[in-house]
Amino acid sequence: MSDAVIAPPTATPTHRPSSFLTLSLGSIGIVYGDIGTSPLYALKESLTAASAGGALTPAMVLGVMSLVLWTLIVIVTLKYVLLIMRADNHGEGGTLTLMALLQHVMHRRFAAISLLGMAGAALFYGDAIITPAISVLSAVEGLKLVEPAFDPFILPLAMAILIGLFVVQFRGTAAVAAWFGPIMLLWFGVMAVGGVMNLASDLSVLNAINPLYGIDFLLHHGRAGLIALGAVFLTVTGAEALYADMGHFGRKPIRVAWFIVVFPALALCYLGQGAMLLHHPERLENPFFFLFPEWALLPMVGLATAATIIASQAVISGAYSLTQQAIQLGLLPRMDIRRTSETEKGQIYIPRVNWLLLIAVLYLVFAFKSSSALASAYGIAVTGTMVITSIMAYFVMRKCWHWSAAVAALVIAPFIAVDLIFLMANMLKIFEGGWIPLLIGGGLMAVMITWRRGSKIVARKTVREEVNLNDFIASISGSSSISRVRGVAVFLTGSPNSTPTSLMHNLKHNKVLHEKNVILSVITEDVPRVPEHERSSTEIVNDRFSRMTLRFGYMESPNVPKGIAGCQGRDFNFDIMNTSFFLSRRVIRPATPSEMPRWQSLLFANMAKWADDASLYFRIPTGRAVEVGMQINV
Repeated sequence: MSDAVIAPPTATPTHRPSSFLTLSLGSIGIVYGDIGTSPLYALKESLTAASAGGALTPAMVLGVMSLVLWTLIVIVTLKYVLLIMRADNHGEGGTLTLMALLQHVMHRRFAAISLLGMAGAALFYGDAIITPAISVLSAVEGLKLVEPAFDPFILPLAMAILIGLFVVQFRGTAAVAAWFGPIMLLWFGVMAVGGVMNLASDLSVLNAINPLYGIDFLLHHGRAGLIALGAVFLTVTGAEALYADMGHFGRKPIRVAWFIVVFPALALCYLGQGAMLLHHPERLENPFFFLFPEWALLPMVGLATAATIIASQAVISGAYSLTQQAIQLGLLPRMDIRRTSETEKGQIYIPRVNWLLLIAVLYLVFAFKSSSALASAYGIAVTGTMVITSIMAYFVMRKCWHWSAAVAALVIAPFIAVDLIFLMANMLKIFEGGWIPLLIGGGLMAVMITWRRGSKIVARKTVREEVNLNDFIASISGSSSISRVRGVAVFLTGSPNSTPTSLMHNLKHNKVLHEKNVILSVITEDVPRVPEHERSSTEIVNDRFSRMTLRFGYMESPNVPKGIAGCQGRDFNFDIMNTSFFLSRRVIRPATPSEMPRWQSLLFANMAKWADDASLYFRIPTGRAVEVGMQINV
């Protein structure tokens, strides 16, 4: 169980690399990996749905092409690049970041904000599972065009690539991340060239820029038009990464990369595919790879595989970051979080998340067997997250930007309307695989709600059993039955004004009191990172007792010994070899009756068992940690 609580935010600078070009290139590699690999399958699935097994007509091509272009313009350019990226929490973005920002501004009175944040985070995991599976499969499937005999080897090869990708995660991406930007820059450049080569053969596809073609297509194709619209949304999967990764690269580099490189390359690639299909509808089987001459197919399969691995890496890293935020915000139990880089703050690895993701991804590849089948499962999680982001953006406009209700509604309503239309279109695919991300999201929502609710019950019961610290100190002063020993004892607690249970049990059973005793609270702020000079604060109670508070941002891994060492020379001299850390190990038992439903109390008790030790989470050396057990019925 974590003793961390949420406190009001303090300002913090955001870590940035110095070079603007480096940031822009890095954003091309990490931020745009997912959306950059969508041309491999998005237009193919959209037109396949539009034709519904019949003949592909020029009107269908122009209609779907119009929807693709305007989806990129409205959702990515207008909504995310120009509007949503303005809503940051000290430079950081993402669903949980929005939740933390709004919780502070609205003083946590609006429970719906927490539910929206948890729902957005839960749906992201569905996206994180499907993206590697569909991306890698769609790239490897290009081998069928090189040589049909490769067909039986596509599934094993895709699974082998994915296993290799997850197995090497523990090494971190710092060593290879420098190649991400150049490889993806080459990828976008080659896509643009392939598009231009085919676009030059028939410029009539440029008529698709007129939105009326898309509207006419939807009006005259009924259910098939809606299903095609759901597939069109595949072109913007990964758009949420623009916002979530803002803290790593900054708003301006991401925007510049979109307008200068990514959007032009995507538009040219899609237009090139459309121009080719106007004359060769039989190439709908895999229009992306048909953009290139036969001699270039094998190199393009290799480049596409590299691009999809990079796109998958970005989503996997995002899942690690989201999990770290969720743990710090009290939505998930403690897990082992390992840093893979001494210099990059975002480079972390969470073993438990890594292996669960791998199992889920391999299951999807084995169960669906092709990118076309997986496309049905894709989209619902992303559209759901986008609807949530739009709703939360409205509250940011009202509470943070102080816009009037009318202006905020006027700005955000068109985007919410578009998001809901895409969500309804994707809902038509629920029984074809769309239930998977909904099941994952629903399960994770239940986990987060259960952990948060159970943690509050535990905290309330713990505080109820503790006594006021000042009263406790007064009661033991002058006691002759207590032995005094040399050294420093640090007692972790969630309530600095109460006597930690570990202190009371140590005194009760061992009759020992250290020379110096520190009552330590670890607080998670509503900001991404806390500057070192604001990390700690200390209050001297008397010559034996002092209160200390360590503050960490929700994107930081709390290191208690390092934080205490930062007080060196200010209030006391800290020597790790002369310090003992006392923590409470709480054993959770389902109570009868319970404040939660039976299933929820059982789930919470099991989650508490799965949680990593507090000493490991707070980076306390094993040899210096003393855990005192206590049982709590929930």
